[in-house]
Amino acid sequence: MKYKALFTASTYSHIKHFHQPYLRELQRMGWEVDIGCAGAPEQVPYTDKSFDLPFKKRMSSVHNLQALRMLRQIIYIRGYDLVVTHTSLAAFFTRLAIKGMRPRPKLVNVVHGYLFDDSTPVMKRNLLLGAERLTAPETDFLLTMNQYDYEIARRYQLGKRVEMIPGMGVDFVKLDEDSKKDTGISRNTLGISENAFVLICVAEFSRRKSQNVLIQAMNYLPEDTVLILCGSGTELGRCRELVEGSKLERRVLFPGQVENVATWYKTADIAVMASRSEGLPFNVMEAMYLGLPVVASRVKGHIDLVDDGVTGLLYSYGDAKACADAIRYLIKSPQICAQFGMKARIAVAQYTLQAVLPNVLSQFGEALAPIAVNANSTSL
Repeated sequence: MKYKALFTASTYSHIKHFHQPYLRELQRMGWEVDIGCAGAPEQVPYTDKSFDLPFKKRMSSVHNLQALRMLRQIIYIRGYDLVVTHTSLAAFFTRLAIKGMRPRPKLVNVVHGYLFDDSTPVMKRNLLLGAERLTAPETDFLLTMNQYDYEIARRYQLGKRVEMIPGMGVDFVKLDEDSKKDTGISRNTLGISENAFVLICVAEFSRRKSQNVLIQAMNYLPEDTVLILCGSGTELGRCRELVEGSKLERRVLFPGQVENVATWYKTADIAVMASRSEGLPFNVMEAMYLGLPVVASRVKGHIDLVDDGVTGLLYSYGDAKACADAIRYLIKSPQICAQFGMKARIAVAQYTLQAVLPNVLSQFGEALAPIAVNANSTSL
């Protein structure tokens, strides 16, 4: 039986960076695969059709209602067997789109990180949790990536079946290949002294990622400490303003969006993260695989990856002084820093794409099992 699937996400960049291996594998297996997201180009590798949906990050935007109507029409006309939805905003409106639809496709919601935890203000937490509970009846399979989200999903029955997966998998083979390429990126070309202690964070600039905490931490660190903040996003301008005209101007670098992250990680001594919350962050796994110790905020997602005192150090979210103290400890303890890096590479090996992809695809197959049985066919 030839299955037909739709992948949805808030943005095309999410599909491009995290899900192309899945689209490729499903097509190889004979599936017909479509995507729906904001910014989708007409032609997308490993897809049959792509739909540009007008998703906006502000939940109350009228554009999201337009995306909802478009999704409902697309799903009805295309007759999918399976819908796989990603990112909180797209997942909410995708599930609303199939609400009341009979017959309807099976739906798998891949949770890349609920945007709330026990520290979230009560009103915001109740609103976000309420949205998940409203759409739970349309969630046939719910796949979570960290322990907190798994326990929340089970406690509030946010899906008919809740499972935990080790993320979507990181292509470490590509990281190895990229690290060998000569891109011209080095401490020398960046104007960084070989004796400097270099910190790196590769992430979208957003309030949730909290790069401002890392910048504040630099005020407590030695003059020969350099921070590289790779990425783009809505908070980039604000972070630049924190640095411009200050004594940090030459110690904090903003290279923008970078393609070959492996070569950038090679310039650094440790990776640093300051997020308010995470799912199971790729940037942490990539840094660990490339042998970097991680200093990160003690939040969900980070605590699932970083073994405090073994592969890195954790500090209280938002505490720039505590962040700086953890970094200073590694600056003064080069042997421990090196040991953390070696152990980090070993610890993260379980998250390789080659190991995780079959696991996740099997979950898709489980969701379709009743269809396969009814059609006297086999699932994945």
